[in-house]
Formats: sequence, C-alpha cells, structure tokens
Amino acid sequence: MLLLRIAMRKFLFFAALVLCNSAFAQELNCKVTINADQIQTSDRSVFKDMERAIAAFLNSRKWTGDAYKNYEKINCGIFLNISRMPSIGSFAASAQITAARPIYGTNYETVLLNFADREFEFEYLESQPMEYNDNNYINNLTSMLAFYAYTILAVDYDSFSEMGGNPYVQKMLLVVNNAQSSNRPGWSLLGNTRSRYALFEGMNNPQQADIRKGSYKYHRLALDTYQKDPNQSQEQILDVLKTIKKVWGIYPTSVLVSSFFDAKFNELANIFHEASLNTKREAYDLLTSIDPKRTVYQKIISE
Repeated sequence: MLLLRIAMRKFLFFAALVLCNSAFAQELNCKVTINADQIQTSDRSVFKDMERAIAAFLNSRKWTGDAYKNYEKINCGIFLNISRMPSIGSFAASAQITAARPIYGTNYETVLLNFADREFEFEYLESQPMEYNDNNYINNLTSMLAFYAYTILAVDYDSFSEMGGNPYVQKMLLVVNNAQSSNRPGWSLLGNTRSRYALFEGMNNPQQADIRKGSYKYHRLALDTYQKDPNQSQEQILDVLKTIKKVWGIYPTSVLVSSFFDAKFNELANIFHEASLNTKREAYDLLTSIDPKRTVYQKIISE
C-alpha cells in the first residue's frame, strides 16, 4: 500500500523529474506562519525563532520509512494565531493545518486537509531543542506537531490508495495515547467534537471508513482523470457525496464530514458548476442538505 502511494506520486510528478534534485528527502514541505499581534511584549524575536524551529522540526524529520525525492514532498502549512501568553514561555493559540496534493496532468493542487485546532496550548523558550519520541510524551508542542504530521501523511496516502493512510492513523493513536496523561486540552475523549482526539477517532472508526475510502475515489479515480472525462469524474464525486451523506446520517457531528467540506467546498462548487443540469441539481441538493451553511453552493445552479 505504501509502495503504491509512492509509485502514484512519482507517476504524477514524472514530468518534473529532470528539474529536481535526485537526493532523497524528508516528506513534508510545511510553511509555518505565526501571528502574535495580540501579544504585548517588547521581545518579538521569540516568535520568529519559534516559526523557524517548528518548520525545521516538521520538515527536517523523517516521518516514514519511504524514500521521497524533493519533488514528492507534501505541500502543507501551519498557521498559528497566538492569542495569549499567560506567562513567559507559555502560549495559547489557534492553529490552522492545511495540506494539498497535485492533480495529474495539471498545475492544480487540491486541498486534502483544512483543520482548525482551537486548543493549541504549549510552552516554548527561544532556541530550545525540539524533542520528540513516538513512544513517550515529552512536551505538548512537539506532540501536537507530530500528531498533525501523521494526520497529513494519513490523508495524503489515503488519496493515492484506498485506506493507504492506515499506518499513519496508527501513529496518530500513539501520539494520542501518550498525551493522555498530560491533561492538556485537545487530547481527551471528553473534549469537543473538533478536537485532536475527535479527529483521530473519526479516522480510526470503522463505521466512518467509507469517508476515507471515498478520498481515494474522489482524488485518484475522479480528479486525476477529470480532464479525460469530466462527466464520469462528476458522477464519481456524486457517489462519494452520497456515501458521506450516509455516514453523516449516523454521525451528524462527525469531524471527518465537516473536515471534508472545510477542504472541498470551493472545489465542489466549481466542479458542479460545469456539470449537466441534472447533475447540478443532484449535487446542489446533496451539498445543501449535508453542509447547509455554505452559500457558495448557489454557484452550482447559477447561470
């Protein structure tokens, strides 16, 4: 399964091969942005140092046993909006975690993950080492970063082969289990329905597995072949939406359902805006029943 995912990514990027360094590289190409405008402090250097340290931690570490080339790296991002500094070296923030993957034969990247973490609390001192071990909880910052690194890998691998992200969902489990003793927000079973624990639980829940299976159908069987046969790709995506609706009917607060639409709402509106009249109507009805808060779906039925 892992080899298939690497083979598919190599296939998608083959045209770029001659332009790229042949050395094996780490998996992530993560852009880290920190906004600390709300924090009143005369020493702003800690935030730039934090930005560099988080990026280095994510981008310099090997997260898998697979060999990546530079052009195979997963484009992703973490935006931290720091809202409070309760004490020196202690921070409370919200985080937006994103990841994307290319679509075959195009310059287009589709969003795989767009997840908001409202409980991103951590400690950081300038120039401190960023230590992490899969088998132990060392600190909240590196545990959260590792959790999202494995989440990004899971959703990426899922998009190239059916349930291909399973090894990284199990890595997410390790991080969650190790963090239980910390009593920090976001890790608990009793937390909110948009927590890190809820995200892991959704990805690990067999009754919600059809959403993850749908990722392969959506990306590999529909988007990667869209230019060849748009109508067939639209039908494939309709099938994915029908499956998501079934899961949503059982789990109306599923973080996997909400995360799917957080990542895809604009793309879905654009895809079905180009569809036949019957397909437009079916897509519009499905989308507005599952994800009614988005006004962008009006685009599907507009002229």
